[in-house]
Amino acid sequence: MTVTYSSKVANATFFGFHRLLVRWRGSIYKLLYREFLVFALLYSILSIVYRWVLTDPQKRLFEKLSIYCDRYAEQIPVTFVLGFYVTLVVNRWWNQFQNLPWPDRLMFLISSCVQGRDEQGRLLRRTLMRYVNLTSLLIFRSVSTAVCKRFPTIDHVVEAGFMTPEERKIFENLKSPHLKYWVPVVWFTNLASKARKEGRIQDSVDLQTILNEMNRFRSWCSTLFGYDWVGIPLVYTQVVTLAVYTFFSACIIGRQFLDPAQGYQGHDLDLYVPVFTLLQFFFYSGWLKVAEQLINPFGEDDDDFEPNWCIDRNLQVSLMAVDEMHMNIPHMTKDIYWNDPDVRPPYTRAAADYCIPSFLGSTTDMGLSDILQDEEIDIQDPWRRGSVLGRMRRLLSVQEPPDLRIRPSFKRHSSDITSFFPFAPEHRVHPGPEDSMAGHHRPYFHPHQQHVLDTLSTLREVNSTPSSPETPVRSLSHKSVPTIEVNEGESHLGNHDNSVAQESSVLNASSELDQTPNTEARLEELCGEELSGADSSAEREPKKFCSRSLAERVKKRQLSFQLSRQNSRSSMGSLPSPKALLKKKAPITAPQSPARSPQPDMPQTTEAKEASNQEKEQKNS
Repeated sequence: MTVTYSSKVANATFFGFHRLLVRWRGSIYKLLYREFLVFALLYSILSIVYRWVLTDPQKRLFEKLSIYCDRYAEQIPVTFVLGFYVTLVVNRWWNQFQNLPWPDRLMFLISSCVQGRDEQGRLLRRTLMRYVNLTSLLIFRSVSTAVCKRFPTIDHVVEAGFMTPEERKIFENLKSPHLKYWVPVVWFTNLASKARKEGRIQDSVDLQTILNEMNRFRSWCSTLFGYDWVGIPLVYTQVVTLAVYTFFSACIIGRQFLDPAQGYQGHDLDLYVPVFTLLQFFFYSGWLKVAEQLINPFGEDDDDFEPNWCIDRNLQVSLMAVDEMHMNIPHMTKDIYWNDPDVRPPYTRAAADYCIPSFLGSTTDMGLSDILQDEEIDIQDPWRRGSVLGRMRRLLSVQEPPDLRIRPSFKRHSSDITSFFPFAPEHRVHPGPEDSMAGHHRPYFHPHQQHVLDTLSTLREVNSTPSSPETPVRSLSHKSVPTIEVNEGESHLGNHDNSVAQESSVLNASSELDQTPNTEARLEELCGEELSGADSSAEREPKKFCSRSLAERVKKRQLSFQLSRQNSRSSMGSLPSPKALLKKKAPITAPQSPARSPQPDMPQTTEAKEASNQEKEQKNS
């Protein structure tokens, strides 16, 4: 009978298992006390012979033999072999328990699907369940010694009511050398099919469900039969047994206490009782006894299964479920929580401590202040807000070093400065020498107010030619447009979208000029000598001419941008140098002074060439 002690270890207490150590039934003491006494007796006898019977030369020879046995006994892999074997046995034991045949699912289906409260319907349901229990009884008779002692012959089975005399004749007339536990299964399936034809089982789906459950029940029975038929290989059991008993046979000689006067290493004390050797025998031999007890759980040991109880329980419960409880339904009444949405069953005073609130998730304890604090940190730190690396650091909870926060982000933008670069007041465009000589100066840019730590505010645009320190600077309003010429087809960034952005920005600037009240005066100021140097006989339209020439000049001149180098060389290493950019581009045409009207198609005279050479010499000086 299985030893149950679950209630004794329901709670973890101080020395909670100590109460289990004094139990005798199913204990290791009951299994091992005989072997333990034999080992202790043999050890004592050999110790007495060594101390009182042997002569001195015989003692020296025995001492050498003891040292030899103690040295080489440790080479026997007792722990490995025994541990693997016990693990295999325990897994096999638990699998057999999981495959015990229980008829509960079948009795539920038969009670609900097989209709008829008359005598015939009642007989049909009870017969079906009797066949189910007969199948499990035949299997238990073949694998369990306790059941075989209870039902040694078929006559005892008939006498117990599992089989009728007529069924016994049919069973015995079936000539088969194999175990015939499957015969009641065939009777069950045939009877269920007959009930379907007679209308007792109203749906074929119900019949299929019943047959599937019967097949599962048969699988459990066949699994138990398979475990009984094919056990752990005998050679493995022999190896484990020999390893354990050989090891302790060597310990009887090798663990003897030798004469300390001889000076053997590790034999400084002369004790009479080998405490740790006895404990080692107790543990290893007890381990082997566990495997010996669990290798066949259908025996008569204290911890073996109880198939006789299973047979009694299954027969009584199954017949009650399909007979007395068939359609025996209690009258339906309203429950006590009928109109109460807050259903809370009462607790006794002893169980009041177990009334706990529902678990709503691990983030429920996080306050709103913690979440808002994290958001404020992200808002105040633009590098963490706008950088992918900053977001990843936030996700991984990594503290950013201070030098990474001033590192800029470099992106490609259009050459139209006013629409794409939100420069701070300290960033300016330096004018070239030609523009300085002509009196046209490039001003500071005053865009709308931007954040001081904006990622683009660290960029600074300068002309390819360094500016002169003597060049004056004047401010320009947000509606003013600087005269910029870019060579057609040679955008600084090499992007078609940027050229489209340039044209749109120029058109926007032209429309802003048209909308100002003093448009003509402003055009004359911007166009300058271009209007005065034109043919006097030609019709002048200042607005259209200046806006067209402005658009043409924006397309013909090029402004090269030079990125100011930051402290981090790693970030600048990903960008090409200005020299590399100049090598990749086509030769840039020298910018002309705004004072002269552009006439690219007219050939230059000798006087004009001399004048330009003089200007270049003055410029170089």
